Amino acid sequence: MQPEITLSIEVVAPSDVPALYNLLRASNLPIDGLSTHLTDTLVAKANGLVVGSAALERYGHSALLRSVAVAEPLRGTGLGRQLVESAFDLARRQRVQRLYLLTETAAEWFPRFGFVPAERSAVDPAVQASIEFTSACPDSAQAMKKDLMNLGES
Repeated sequence: MQPEITLSIEVVAPSDVPALYNLLRASNLPIDGLSTHLTDTLVAKANGLVVGSAALERYGHSALLRSVAVAEPLRGTGLGRQLVESAFDLARRQRVQRLYLLTETAAEWFPRFGFVPAERSAVDPAVQASIEFTSACPDSAQAMKKDLMNLGES
């Protein structure tokens, strides 16, 4: 019999930041610039251990969804979906109107949430100026966008 797992999604605590960074590195995701957005960073914890993440970088009425990661043993369990939906809830509460993201590996996964490909030049200029856009992600990363008016349909 396997032990029961207690899962929670919450804003990252300062004591969880090293584990968050380790998860992102293990998932080949950049941590550059994330430290200034930790108040808008969510982590999934299983029995107190960080096993997933999703973060927002807010820029006025736009935000960058970044650092969506799930620990290898929990991939395919729906935890990624829960994290993205929790990030949507956070964005709604903050009155964000449009979300953007950059991805090298999940361009086929994000459309299930209503994201569509976007030209980098069409991304909100404030988001384009983010570390994620200017240096952390390669130019080959696919930009995607989602209008939050349609969040209820995700």
